[in-house]
Amino acid sequence: MRILITGSSGMIGTNLGLRLIEVGHQVFGIDRRVNPWTDRIPTLLQDLSIPQRDFRSGIGGAPYPPSDLVVHLAANAKVHDLVNEPYRALENINITYNVLEYCRTHDLPLIFASSREVYGDIHRYITEETRADFSFTESPYSASKIAGEALIYAYARCYGLRYIIFRFSNVYGRYDNDLSRMERVIPLFIHRIRRGEPVTVYGGDKVLDFTYIDDCIDGIMRGIVRLIHGEVVNRTINLAYGEGNTLIRAAELIGVALGRHPDIIVQPTKRVGEVSHYVADIRRARELLGYEPQVPLAEGIRRAVAWSTEYTRND
Repeated sequence: MRILITGSSGMIGTNLGLRLIEVGHQVFGIDRRVNPWTDRIPTLLQDLSIPQRDFRSGIGGAPYPPSDLVVHLAANAKVHDLVNEPYRALENINITYNVLEYCRTHDLPLIFASSREVYGDIHRYITEETRADFSFTESPYSASKIAGEALIYAYARCYGLRYIIFRFSNVYGRYDNDLSRMERVIPLFIHRIRRGEPVTVYGGDKVLDFTYIDDCIDGIMRGIVRLIHGEVVNRTINLAYGEGNTLIRAAELIGVALGRHPDIIVQPTKRVGEVSHYVADIRRARELLGYEPQVPLAEGIRRAVAWSTEYTRND
């Protein structure tokens, strides 16, 4: 297959691109930055956030090779950053519009990276896909993902778009240490605990569903195959581990893996826009994709720390 990946220089994009190449598929990436981890993914440097009108060869006149499917991962993804800079949420919507128009022009199926953020802060702990209540929207980032999903549903009804939407949850692991671009909690904690620096947890009772990268990629790969073959079409699916853990436990596990006692500072309240409780209902992923996550948090943290340590040593 020929797969086009937007956001191919990010953590998920890098892992997915390399996995697809390893099993014999052709990959073409689009990103506005050079991949910091590998040069094996052919990548066009392009900012997809500028609204375009010409999609005959690519987006904005940039030539793309023929593709069989698009995996759309590109987005401004840090919740708190988009609270401070909400224009970046509008960029996310523009990016998705451009990608959808490209898919419409070339009759391509789409896999879209949504987020557990669309559920908002789950006071009722409902995470079944068809019951998301968008009145609980917590942040501009959440709103941008809701808008992206809404556009996809509209394109499916109006233009026959074939899609799978994956709602990811706190994906972490290999190729996830680019802190100069975006501070994500697991690599940030690894970096600070290794250096003997304190880590701050906003909301000591915060519970999140952490997904190791290999489980995430396995789910996407299953989705690609089933969408291409028409076996799973026009479905929205939670893709996570399906178990809740606190940030305090994550920090403690990182300390164990590094052989250090972490200095954890607990702030009593969460930051604006952040979700305080989420555990995914992954029954639909199991039923439709045969998805079964393999890496619990303790093992995933061990692998993430080992990769980060080796990467730092060789850098």
